[in-house]
Amino acid sequence: MKARLLIGALLSGVIAFGAVQKAAAADDGITIGMAVAFSGWMEAYDGEATKMAQLWVEQTNAKGGLLGKQIKVISGDTKTDRVEGAKVGKALIDQGANLLLVSADYDYGAPAALQAQKAGVISTFLGASDPKAGVLGVGPLSFTANNAGQLEGAVMGDWGYEKKGFRKGYMLLDETIEYNKSVCAGYEWMFPNKGGKIVGKDTFKGLDPTINSQITRLSDAIRTDGVDNIMLCSTNPGAASSVRQLRAAGITLPIMSATAMDGTYWLNSTPGLKDFYLPVQALTVNDPRPAVNELTAAFAKKFGKPPTTQYAYPIYAFLDLWAQAVTKAGTTDGAKVVALLNQSDKAATILGPRTFTPKLHIQIGMPMTVVSYADDKEAPVEEWTIKDTIPNEVLYRLKK
Repeated sequence: MKARLLIGALLSGVIAFGAVQKAAAADDGITIGMAVAFSGWMEAYDGEATKMAQLWVEQTNAKGGLLGKQIKVISGDTKTDRVEGAKVGKALIDQGANLLLVSADYDYGAPAALQAQKAGVISTFLGASDPKAGVLGVGPLSFTANNAGQLEGAVMGDWGYEKKGFRKGYMLLDETIEYNKSVCAGYEWMFPNKGGKIVGKDTFKGLDPTINSQITRLSDAIRTDGVDNIMLCSTNPGAASSVRQLRAAGITLPIMSATAMDGTYWLNSTPGLKDFYLPVQALTVNDPRPAVNELTAAFAKKFGKPPTTQYAYPIYAFLDLWAQAVTKAGTTDGAKVVALLNQSDKAATILGPRTFTPKLHIQIGMPMTVVSYADDKEAPVEEWTIKDTIPNEVLYRLKK
């Protein structure tokens, strides 16, 4: 009996000590956990957004912190591995994270986000474009800092019809990842709604060495059906390879694509590219908004160079909104802060308005900047906002 009591007392002590440790971590300041990929292929997507979050923390602390407390950062490498993501997420929550940032992809960020949801802590995907990265796929405490991929396709379908006079489209879909399908779903909904006609569609895999067969079929459609624009739903490296092959085949039609091709790092594969368009949230060079350029300069000063793509920026806008909600609530309590975030209706941020509702924690109607490519440079064309609301069957790709 004595032995059982001793063991029971020891166990009680351990449990109590663990609770004290967690409470101490929480009371010692405000903690942001970063369960992101510092290695593996996801690092290319998580890296700059994580640095931008670190910059936000530094700037916020310089202004006095949050709720009168300095913000601490704790982090762990998920190694682009879903099992590791769950482990890292749980470890950071156990260390007292009040907000958990997770990888910029639903599949790779969800395991960590689910750990936060279980603990009543808010999680935010750095840049996931899948509407499941939020309430539907994780729970009511989960957000993504990014827009839906469907919005990108819809913006291009709307803008192409209205401003470029496109009437006959052709879709080239890289079926490698779900994001590409979401982008094409947005275009396939919006372009016909405007009055355009999609006269043909084809698929390929991003790692296919060639798309010769697809180019042959597209060339036939151009000759017989009068195709006047191509919607390319793909991601690099396959996207850049596809553009190169299209131009090498003598197809000079305007090509519209999605945010995944933002940046100029891939242009050496298609020198002299022009008539190429896509939507972004921010430009890394010469953004039309002075505040964004100031942020880019601060990033370059801290990390030695500006961001490579726009994917660094959305988390900064989200953190501003989260901080405002925390300040208003007077606490980092997940449920109380989410209740305030869910009231965000076109809330102003450095990247433009943001809207959250109890059912949707991803942007589906915010303005985006259409950019064009010419002379090996990316330049803003104009800001564009779709007027119609993306229906659920498009947002969740319920139609087959």
